[in-house]
Formats: sequence, C-alpha cells, structure tokens
Amino acid sequence: VYRAHHSMLRRPTAVKLLDEAKANEVTLRRFEREVQLTSQLNHPNTVAIYDFGRTPEGVFYYAMEFLDGLTLQDLVARFGPQPEGRVIGILRQICGSLAEAHEVGLVHRDIKPANVLINRRGGLFDFVKVVDFGLVKRTSADDVALTQANAITGTPLYMAPETIEKSDDVDHRADLYAVGAVGYFLLTGTTVFQSDNLFDLLRKQSHDVPELPSLRCQCTVHPRLEQVLMDCLAKKPGDRPQSARELGERLAACDDATPWTDADARNWWKQYDSLQHPVTLAQTRNDAPSATLIGSAKGDTARGHE
Repeated sequence: VYRAHHSMLRRPTAVKLLDEAKANEVTLRRFEREVQLTSQLNHPNTVAIYDFGRTPEGVFYYAMEFLDGLTLQDLVARFGPQPEGRVIGILRQICGSLAEAHEVGLVHRDIKPANVLINRRGGLFDFVKVVDFGLVKRTSADDVALTQANAITGTPLYMAPETIEKSDDVDHRADLYAVGAVGYFLLTGTTVFQSDNLFDLLRKQSHDVPELPSLRCQCTVHPRLEQVLMDCLAKKPGDRPQSARELGERLAACDDATPWTDADARNWWKQYDSLQHPVTLAQTRNDAPSATLIGSAKGDTARGHE
C-alpha cells in the first residue's frame, strides 16, 4: 500500500497495488472482487474506496481514503493493554462496520488488530476504520471457487474454529469470534491463544477453552464485558452473539465498565502527538502468519489515480 496524492482533489490517498509477481487469473478476479464488494459499503467505520483500474504500465490498483492514525496492533505494542471503556468504544465501532457488511451478505474473514485503525476524523477522537477486505466472502455459492483458492483464509490468532475445520462453510459469526479475540487482545495485551507452532495454535483454537481475560492480565475486568468477550469466543457459532448489531448492543450495556470519555480520548491523542508522528495505513503492519500478506512501502507517489 502506498501513500499517493489525488491531483484533482488535492488530498492524500492510499493506493493498493496488486503484486505483479502474484498476478494470475484467480488473484486478478479476487482483487477486482475485493474492491467491488468493499465499494458497496458506506458505513463511516469502513474504509472508503474511491476508484480502481490499471496504471499505464498495466499494474492493477485501487485508491482508498488515506488514514492517518495507528492500528490496534501498534496501539497495544506501544502503549499496552487499554482501558475497558476505550475497548468497548472501539469494538462497538467495529460492530457498526460489520453490521452493514453482514446485512448485505459479506463476511470480512480477517478481522484482527492490524486491520483496524483508530484515528481522528471530523473532530472525533478514537474514530475506527476497518480495512483490508481482501478475504471478504459472499454468504452464497457465487464465489466458492475464489474462496477455496486458499483453503484456510485469515490470521490464525483471530480465526474462528469453524474456519479451521470447514473453511468453505463460514458465516458472519466467524467475524464476531474475531471481534471477541480483538477485544481480548486490547484488554490483556496478549492473544487468546499462543504458540510458536502453527498446527498447535490451530488445535488450541479448535479445542481449548480460553483463559478468562481477568486471569490472563491479573487485573479487574468487569463481569458483563468479560462475559460478552467469552461468549464471542465460544467454539460453536450458535453460542455466540448472533449478529454484529446484537454484539454492539451488549457492549453498550456494559455500563459497569470503567468509562472512557471524549475528554480522555482528546487528552490521549494530544499526548500521542507529543511523542511521535502517527502511523499511517501506508506503513508496514506486522501480525501473526496470515494467508494473505500485503507488503507496504512509502515515499513514492503512486500513479494511476488522477
């Protein structure tokens, strides 16, 4: 992903290029599908797509809004576990993005801290943007051939058990598992399961019961919030919240959690600005091994979006 400049609108734009070395009929169709499906979404917490096509050199690209903030992966890596109220606010915004996607039959399938950014938009602080719908799947038979090109799609640390066991039979509740795993990471500073061995990690995701967040971090986690996260992490999809809207409502009802006010967010970002320059979508985002890896670069202005 490159930071570019829209010459007509005179504003920064992020441009994603398809790796020419990986370009074949399947990857081209998937790349085209990604931008077409993502462009159907209008929720403010979903990254906005501006355009897509080919450069004069024949490289496929799509242009999206430039996000000046930091990923949740970077947030925890730099600042550690986050306050309950802040976690709730972030997760509710993720749910808003997913609710729209799910209601039009799309499943993200790669919700993880590196694919969620917080930034400042229109005077609002801690504004969430869900990005990278590269593994998005329609909940229909239309795209079976494309989604089966990679048997296991997603990032193992945030992958629902059914994704591992039946990757071609996954619905929106797999995204809700991942939201719970992201919340667990934000609260504790650790992933739900840990292992240096991929197969051992997948086994744990499929069979092991997660440790309570409060036990993991040896800290107080208010009961309602902890129960919501543990329900999201249920092995059986039927035992989880059944929709992103339901999950968002349950998070909103966690009124016993430590609050995070707009003043708290404003002060945090003020201190953040005094420490270093913000991380952007154009910078490298490192996470656990994933079936889809996107290289990043910065410095050059991408051509093809005029």
